[in-house]
Amino acid sequence: MKRLPDTELEVMKALWEAGEDTPRAALEQALARFGWASNTVNTYLTRLEKKQFVSVTHDRRGNRYTALVSQADYQAFDSKAVLSQLYGSPRNFVAALVRGGLEQGEIRQLRALLDELEGEGHV
Repeated sequence: MKRLPDTELEVMKALWEAGEDTPRAALEQALARFGWASNTVNTYLTRLEKKQFVSVTHDRRGNRYTALVSQADYQAFDSKAVLSQLYGSPRNFVAALVRGGLEQGEIRQLRALLDELEGEGHV
């Protein structure tokens, strides 16, 4: 899997929100706030299909799209890539968050999440 450019990620977000077998018109409507031309949306969808992020079904009413990569899977992949590229380790990431001004409540939430994950055998 590769990280997606911001524009293609916006298309995937719209598709994840819309669900399986989404008509092209519904995607264009969901992406209208960007002001992209229909050809631009088509280009992004074609790229995503080539990258195997999206499948397309052709029928008489038009194309319908389904995400082949779940939002959770992409987020897990992307967060690891960003963490590795920018921070090198989870410790450095958390240190940057704290220096950036994490509040005590947020620190407690992180601690509770780590405790929960440890109890489930993830850590």
